Amino acid sequence: MNDATQVLRQEHEVILRVLDTTETVADSLEAAGSVPPNILFDIMEFLRLYADRQHHGKEEDLSFPELEKQGMPRNGGPIVMMLMEHQFGRGLIARMTEAAKTYADSGGDGGAQWADAAFDYVSLLRDHIAKENNILFVMAERILTPADQQRLLADFQGVDNNKIGKAEGERLLKLAENIQEQVTALAKS
Repeated sequence: MNDATQVLRQEHEVILRVLDTTETVADSLEAAGSVPPNILFDIMEFLRLYADRQHHGKEEDLSFPELEKQGMPRNGGPIVMMLMEHQFGRGLIARMTEAAKTYADSGGDGGAQWADAAFDYVSLLRDHIAKENNILFVMAERILTPADQQRLLADFQGVDNNKIGKAEGERLLKLAENIQEQVTALAKS
């Protein structure tokens, strides 16, 4: 059965693959390697639009409010922790963006700054995804009825179509693949 929590887990898998690539790029920059700046900007575009706007948007706008309606507290429970981590991630993406601009303009320590923020972001999101997959979504699957799950799933499609757009969502998935291919090629050179 395809339900809302399953869709969120599938999206996590895509995000985790990009996080692996992000870590590879950060390793290279930390070792004073050269990475084309467009790769940094592509990674941040994916993280900002797919991971945050689309995926976290589904959680913040739809899943978390539904869990609250079913009795899960917003404050003091797992929802507040997830929301705080979303905000912290946005701050790290802002740091990565500034560092990428510095790196693209002048090199200097922009690469090391990007790597530092990227390592923090990768660590944060891996832990965050593990908590959601293994704790929050398990709780959600106990609380939400099959009808609730299906309603959320339909609402998710609204986010995909209206907040991001179907074509943009497909472009972002292709961007994730392109990032992985570019970094794999870079590592082989």
